Amino acid sequence: MFHIQPILYVIIALTVAGLWKIFEKAGEKGWKALIPVYNYYIWLKIVKRPWWWIFIFLIPGVGFMMYMVVSAITGTAFQKKKVWEMILSGIFFFIYLPYYGFSKAAFQLPVADNAKKEKASSGHEWTEAIVFAVIAATIIRTFFFEAYTIPTPSEEKTLMVGDYLFVSKASYGARIPMTPISFPFAHTTIVGSVNSYLEWLELPYIRIPGYTLVNRHDAVVFNFPEGDTVCANIDNPSYYQLCRSNGRQSVLNNQPIRMMDGLEYPGAVIARPLDQEENYIKRCIAIAGDTLFIKHAQVYIDGEKDELPDQSQMKYIVTTKGQPLDPSIYAKLDITDDRDSGFNPPDTYLYALNLTKHSAEQIKSYMNVVSVVPDIEDSGLADTKDIFPFSPRYRWNVDNFGPLWIPKEGATVKLDTGNLPLYRRIIGVFEHNTLDVQGATIKINGVAATSYTFKMNYYFMMGDNRHNSVDSRFWGFVPEDHVVGRASFVWMSLKKNSHFPKNIRVKRLFTFVNPEGLSRSYLLPGLIIILIAFLYFYIKNARMEKRNPTKPKK
Repeated sequence: MFHIQPILYVIIALTVAGLWKIFEKAGEKGWKALIPVYNYYIWLKIVKRPWWWIFIFLIPGVGFMMYMVVSAITGTAFQKKKVWEMILSGIFFFIYLPYYGFSKAAFQLPVADNAKKEKASSGHEWTEAIVFAVIAATIIRTFFFEAYTIPTPSEEKTLMVGDYLFVSKASYGARIPMTPISFPFAHTTIVGSVNSYLEWLELPYIRIPGYTLVNRHDAVVFNFPEGDTVCANIDNPSYYQLCRSNGRQSVLNNQPIRMMDGLEYPGAVIARPLDQEENYIKRCIAIAGDTLFIKHAQVYIDGEKDELPDQSQMKYIVTTKGQPLDPSIYAKLDITDDRDSGFNPPDTYLYALNLTKHSAEQIKSYMNVVSVVPDIEDSGLADTKDIFPFSPRYRWNVDNFGPLWIPKEGATVKLDTGNLPLYRRIIGVFEHNTLDVQGATIKINGVAATSYTFKMNYYFMMGDNRHNSVDSRFWGFVPEDHVVGRASFVWMSLKKNSHFPKNIRVKRLFTFVNPEGLSRSYLLPGLIIILIAFLYFYIKNARMEKRNPTKPKK
């Protein structure tokens, strides 16, 4: 079996050896290359770069990029000043640093500004500026906020397909990247099926403290809990759902699977690190320690009704008499979900539409509409193949689910083969134990167990579009280490199948995401602030140029 650790050790040894010799050429003691953090200070000192860059070195993921940046800068001291030379020197720093150190090339310190010095090329300046822009953007998107788009209608009408939003990672505390060696601004893959990350170095789960906890009704972005294993050719349904529906061996053997568009082959089965699993966005309905119960589509938390946001949707059966629904109604009420319609003689039309309560009331007012009735599954219909926990013992469906207790860190539950389906994935996958069942005996890490104490908090997520959302009802709990951040701000919203400027949903621009849905639009105040900032910097620069006019070149 191939192991990457020996290669990492070789890279580290080559880098340190190279720095040792470079330090000596620059007039410093070579042994200083062996002292962690201090060696960064010496390295930055000899290439005349700010000492505070040390802190950038210490940021996981970004620090690896800093090695490449400072290696490229070091190359300029060895007369490697062409752009392509700097790029190669940065990417292959573990080769170039030893080369610089052990070759006969001399280290030439940068000269003072008032002496004769070679003018840096515009390519050099642009390269350094772009690299630091990438580093700054990486720090922001890793630890503060990141831009996302809404790809599916599972959160409509609160968050809609075509919404562009910022997700706050600082709210719950940013996670330290678990796969720090990755391509900037890419998640999971870059081109086709090429991974955007390397698994040479994987860090444990560490979260920087945030300023709030995950609360009920927060719109949360998280890594898909069933996303640790995927099929190369089929994203949806998940690998685990394909196994439940078609058999695991059939999926592993790449047997054709009947999908809506015909037969498809699953392709290679791929394992992904936690932070490279697909991102989902749902509303947190229940937090650790809550007991959730859904009866006839009504959610109860600890026995109390949980109210939906005003813009949430559910499926209704709309019946008309004599004439079909006027197509203009879809645009007027912004009905964007796929809609099923049928015709039953004499002159009766049926539609299955995902609607808000307000839209349902409006449709009732049309003359040819006979009825608008919520399409709720009967409590006697069990879906043990698609609905968590996929066990005949729990005869639940999307509208009748639970009661289900949400696991809490430090809490202990009695464990038997009856309730094991609820916690099997938590024990064996999320909390990294070995789990074995022999008849009525459950063994955890080789020891017979009748109880289990949870190591993390868990959450239950649901989409606001209750009948068009694949959520915790289908795959269970979301562990706290999967939480990415909180949806905070919608800065742009574009309709599908429309042309500019009609495709812009103006009322959704510059709105804040909150437990009740979206705030009012702050577009006008936002534009005023941007304009004031632009004028301030324009006037400031104009005054500086007036005070310090540029001397004409001779």
